[in-house]
Amino acid sequence: MRALVIADEEDKYLWDYFSPEKLDGIDLIIGCGDMHVQYLTFLATMAHVPLIYVHGNHDESYDQNPPGGALCIDDEVYIHKGVRIAGLGGSVRYRNGAWQFTEAEMRKRIRRLRGKIERAGGLDVLVTHAPLHGYGDLSDLPHRGFTVFHELLDQYHPPLMLHGHVHLSYGSAIPREQQYGSTRILNACGRIVLELPDPPPPKQHRGLLRRFWR
Repeated sequence: MRALVIADEEDKYLWDYFSPEKLDGIDLIIGCGDMHVQYLTFLATMAHVPLIYVHGNHDESYDQNPPGGALCIDDEVYIHKGVRIAGLGGSVRYRNGAWQFTEAEMRKRIRRLRGKIERAGGLDVLVTHAPLHGYGDLSDLPHRGFTVFHELLDQYHPPLMLHGHVHLSYGSAIPREQQYGSTRILNACGRIVLELPDPPPPKQHRGLLRRFWR
């Protein structure tokens, strides 16, 4: 399943110079935060596939004026064609304002999210705005990642984590891709197109299997 992933910087290729064929073959659009509401609304309107998103630390206006036609997956697990996608938007708290969290506050969100992940049978893609601390973040507090994200990665081992927040234009040393254990971590600043992990195979009914082999 092919996804278009966007974050932080509106892409002229998709907005100023848009043409419908640029979305050919796209099954899902994922926003990792800090996008103009008009940009998300435009893509949700023009695409014939779902657009899901998490909040960035500059997306307070979404709470009163959410992007039209798009679905917020913050603190939720969204399943698309069998792929289980969890969302945790926002950044490390560095000033007063919405969608900023301390490590303790983010840990509480993760605890509440775990029940939904368990009911979904696991996690394939983690979508955040801020990165995992030490994996693509910066040393200053506004661009620091969350250490607590490793709890989800260590427990559920999702094949993919997508984030934004740290613009690639901040410096040539900022990586687009990193690896944490079995999890591929991608900075989606701007736009990227990628294949999402294959969904897990459907579980067989154990009772039927026992009767078959008797």
